[in-house]
Amino acid sequence: MTTLMNTLSWPDLIPHRGDLVRYARRKLMDPSLAEDLVHDVFEAVATGRAAFAGRSALRTWLVGILKHKIVDLVRERSGHDALPENADGEAVDLICPQPGPEECATQRQRLAQTLARLESLPESLREAFALRVLQDQSTEEVCATLAISQDNLFVRLHRARRALAA
Repeated sequence: MTTLMNTLSWPDLIPHRGDLVRYARRKLMDPSLAEDLVHDVFEAVATGRAAFAGRSALRTWLVGILKHKIVDLVRERSGHDALPENADGEAVDLICPQPGPEECATQRQRLAQTLARLESLPESLREAFALRVLQDQSTEEVCATLAISQDNLFVRLHRARRALAA
């Protein structure tokens, strides 16, 4: 590999392309944008805007240039993203991934109903369900705590789930 300033050739650069593209994809989450930035890195090297002085490994130097290109891109795009538009050119409503107030209220009601059903279960079913499902204890631990067989535990869990789903 050539290490003198401004004497890098394409055969020196091409072996590093895959690593640079993978790095850019991880940072940008956009494959086409990653390809564009790696192209910009190679263009900067080819036109002499970036000169390799040999003070580091070639790959390290290329990744450094790529990092600067990514930072420049982020700075350029920050605060300037437009809202998506539909076919008529009107802004599309953005949907929040968090549940809305109505959905939260519905979830709270369902939780309260499920907890009430859980409390209404016979004690043997409630204990088995609470230990195995709510406290996430292993089958062996629950069986030892309740002094029951695994088959009996599975029957109790089945009956508890069926009663809770009703």
